[in-house]
Amino acid sequence: MDRIPNSQLNVKDIPTGNAAWKRIIPFAMTFNGYAHWGSFKKCREVASVGVKLYRSKLELNQSLTDLRTCLFFEVRRWTHYKKDPTPKGMEYIHALLDAIRVRVDANEIG
Repeated sequence: MDRIPNSQLNVKDIPTGNAAWKRIIPFAMTFNGYAHWGSFKKCREVASVGVKLYRSKLELNQSLTDLRTCLFFEVRRWTHYKKDPTPKGMEYIHALLDAIRVRVDANEIG
């Protein structure tokens, strides 16, 4: 898949909440968090907020851009480890997909 800006993202582009890892990777790569934020460090900072919210059992209430950053970072993390995500990792990734779908369905492009 090519890059897809938030304004052109469609619900049908987003893998379902129970999608397999191999289906999620190409979608996550339609957004480049490093390029968007200008550095690995800033991308990691944004992604860390999502992890903290999820671990605290709080709503993933970030913007669409932040949620896509989180998903991008998770794909990069697990690719770096050269492993598929753990079951808990997949739960978080599926929660990100669900939150992204909500934002896109509501036409929140920020």
